[in-house]
Amino acid sequence: MAPIVKFAELPGPVTLPYVEQGDPSGVPVVLLHGYADSWRAFDLVLPHLPASIHAFALTQRGHADASRPATGYGSRDFAADLAAFIDTLSLERPVIVGASSGGFVARRFAIDHPERTRGLVLLGSPAALSNKPDVLDLWNSTVSKLHDPIDEAFVSAFQQGTLARPVPPAFLEAMVQDNLKAPARVWKATFEGLLDDDSLAELHKIKAPTLVIWGDRDAIIPRSDQEVLTGAIAGSRLVVYAGAGHTLYWEEPERVAADLVAFVQGLTALGDRSLRAAPPHA
Repeated sequence: MAPIVKFAELPGPVTLPYVEQGDPSGVPVVLLHGYADSWRAFDLVLPHLPASIHAFALTQRGHADASRPATGYGSRDFAADLAAFIDTLSLERPVIVGASSGGFVARRFAIDHPERTRGLVLLGSPAALSNKPDVLDLWNSTVSKLHDPIDEAFVSAFQQGTLARPVPPAFLEAMVQDNLKAPARVWKATFEGLLDDDSLAELHKIKAPTLVIWGDRDAIIPRSDQEVLTGAIAGSRLVVYAGAGHTLYWEEPERVAADLVAFVQGLTALGDRSLRAAPPHA
């Protein structure tokens, strides 16, 4: 059954499409897509999540069918939207999952709202992008010069470049079509926001348990970035998927779901032990 798309009305006003599944009493997990994508980036993962995961996959501002305000495309802006989304849906301490550049948003939220972050999962996420020659070349040669309508051949090649293994063609085509909905100004402003992200120096402020997952055939983000992340975030853990590319959650959705479930179950068990160890309320 195809997911039912809902819409969250946030202050601004900003409207964010999202899909929701799982038991409302389950652990809330918010899934954040990467650059130019949409909630559909998790379309292959969602069917593998059990009802115990109360999952929310949302489309961030400017992307696909979300509102496209004139400004507000930095990591802090997206993180503020995430906070407003969590408030609007009354979610209690969700686990935040950031895929690719969505990891910038996830970690910004975890830095700014430690008391509201149950756990953090980063999927193929960079430590930084401003220090990568290939990323800067993409900006200077192509993205900074984009104009409407966005060229479909460019978007298709952009998405293919994230893969080390094939994914279902219909899924990839749906992602390309969602990418094409964002106007050139959003592609540019969001890319500039990624280059300007300054959260790397604040990673030590993240207190939430953190799982970092990376594919060793990622052509965009090197292992050294993952070591920077795990070195800076206390208690974090790195899991490497042999043979997987940058969008490993498309290539190995069942494994990503299983690792996410195991991580959430570990948080729940830790919380239960902490509750049993705590003295009774006066």
